[in-house]
Amino acid sequence: MRLSRKRRPRPRNLRMSNSRQRRQQHLLDVKVRSRRATQHRNRRVLVVVSKIVLVFGLCFGVYIGIREGARKFFFENPSYHLSQIEIQTDGTLQREQILKTTGLREGENIFRVNLARVHDALQQLPQVDEVQITRKLPSEIDIRITERKPVAWITGEKQITDPFAAEGAFLVDGRGVLMKEKKLLPEYLGLPLITGCTSEALEAGKVVGSFEAKAALELLRLSTRSFMQMRFQIREIDVSKGYCLLVTDKNHTQVTFGFDNIDGQLERLEQFLVYGDDSKRELATVNLIVQRNIPVTFTKTAVTVINETIDPEPTPPKILKALPAHPSVTKKSHPSSTPKEIRKAVPVEQGKKEKRNGE
Repeated sequence: MRLSRKRRPRPRNLRMSNSRQRRQQHLLDVKVRSRRATQHRNRRVLVVVSKIVLVFGLCFGVYIGIREGARKFFFENPSYHLSQIEIQTDGTLQREQILKTTGLREGENIFRVNLARVHDALQQLPQVDEVQITRKLPSEIDIRITERKPVAWITGEKQITDPFAAEGAFLVDGRGVLMKEKKLLPEYLGLPLITGCTSEALEAGKVVGSFEAKAALELLRLSTRSFMQMRFQIREIDVSKGYCLLVTDKNHTQVTFGFDNIDGQLERLEQFLVYGDDSKRELATVNLIVQRNIPVTFTKTAVTVINETIDPEPTPPKILKALPAHPSVTKKSHPSSTPKEIRKAVPVEQGKKEKRNGE
């Protein structure tokens, strides 16, 4: 009799499926995990987008609120309407000209005025050097203008009598900026005159670029020293020569300057002026282009001029010929008469002296 074998119980940790079943189970687990990750990611994206939309909505609401508040309390508030435009200038610019250039007008809102645009518009005027614009709340704008100070007249003509009336004459400042003033001040008439500047076209607002004009402006700048300004006041500078500056001062002294080392030439001229003051003589002409053996001439002293006027040098008397008063009548009345002798006429004073000598 055979004994039946008892089956051993299988361990519980042994898998019941084969490799195919295990592979299918793995695929199911991956699908479940991927679906959950996608749902979690979508949920996070939705939360981020919701936050962005909320922040954008809040910002837009704040912007609309600020804009409406600014419009109501500032731009449409009658208290901020421009009621006073204060203009201060140290030159000849007129209030009407400044307002026309800037476009400012009373009654507009003070916050709508573009100060940068106003500044640039005024800076385009040839007369304006510096501009300061201040907005004073609630309804005032202050404009302070520093105008260019002209130092001379400049023209392309060689001779000019009245720069005020000449169309080709312009005012020029120390930087070489040309100006054409609408209102001329009396002190402009005493400014020096630069003539013969034909190497460039002169136009208001431009800067002179010729070498001769720049040298003339440099000479005017350097001649404003204490002694030179009192003793040597330039009235005219002729730059038409092309190789020198022919300068005439208030005493009609003609000084020839070269383009190089103007400061050194002024020092040599100062020595001549000091010598003239010590010797009580006035310079007539000086050529400073020459560095050694400088040609110098002096004018006649006042005493010499007065003496020549009172007691002029004696001149020899003129000898005149005497002719008949009516030669045709004489010939008709005496056809056979011989011609009369022609006598020499001498001055009366000389005739008296000869009689006295004969006595």
